[in-house]
Amino acid sequence: MEYRNLGRHGLKVSTLSIGGWITFGGSLDEAGTRSVVKASIDQGMNFIDLADVYARGNAERVAGEVLRDYRRQDLVVSSKVFWPMGDGPNDRGLGRKHMTQSIDNTLERLGMDYLDIYFCHRFDPETPLEETVDTMTDLVRRGRILYWGTSVWEAEQLELATTMANARHQNGPAVEQPRYNLLDRHIEEAILPTARRLGIGVVLWSPLAQGMLTGKYDNGVPQGSRAETSDWMRESLTDDNLERCRRFTGLAREAGHEPGQLALAWLLSREGVTSAITGASSAEQVNSNCGALEIKIDTDLEARIDACFAKAEESV
Repeated sequence: MEYRNLGRHGLKVSTLSIGGWITFGGSLDEAGTRSVVKASIDQGMNFIDLADVYARGNAERVAGEVLRDYRRQDLVVSSKVFWPMGDGPNDRGLGRKHMTQSIDNTLERLGMDYLDIYFCHRFDPETPLEETVDTMTDLVRRGRILYWGTSVWEAEQLELATTMANARHQNGPAVEQPRYNLLDRHIEEAILPTARRLGIGVVLWSPLAQGMLTGKYDNGVPQGSRAETSDWMRESLTDDNLERCRRFTGLAREAGHEPGQLALAWLLSREGVTSAITGASSAEQVNSNCGALEIKIDTDLEARIDACFAKAEESV
């Protein structure tokens, strides 16, 4: 396993990490979560990514039970705040009241004294940015969190938060967590360059496009798969996207790799990427994903991968 600094900061995280979205406390019970976490840590992953809203707090609760088996100093544990966790008007967003209560609830569920990273799960247009930056800085100074970050923020919002924090001698965002994969490369235009310039780390979610880059949907939607119930998946499973994925699957297997492993290796070769947050429902899936660490992306292979995802007018 390789470890990279979180942007310009001293914290080192594994290039592949494990996330609890959908699985921990949801599709996986405590025993299943324990098996996945053990396999991940055995492979060298030190970064475990959670959120209060995952399984309505149950992901944190189950992960906390499992992570008690490990030394806290060996782990980089993150969670997130923003989405509603109750019906009250202050049970959501990035205001001081909700954030202060949320970190207390998260740490109680995890059974921990602090988080390594606390993410703003989205930008909050209803709360002054100064209030959010002030509150995050207070949480750092109180030792409740070590770093704070953002998830799915625009480049301009990262710039503004960093400039504001620097001017006020406060803690700015250390890391952004965007969606990024071979089917969705929107962050390359502004977010990745801005993060590199500001010294902000980048940890990625949906690196395999919810399984589309593994070949799982090359021959249609399997019965009982997430695509049957996920609106986002249904919108993504277009004829054009499926054809691109089939081309990629063919290239990967021709090169002697599993498609998912090659897709992860491509992400880790991108400048400015710190870590790819993987999901897994079994130890075998964790171990398979880690095969990506053995793949080197040279310029020829990179060009062939790009060609798989070129639009029709680009490939003429």
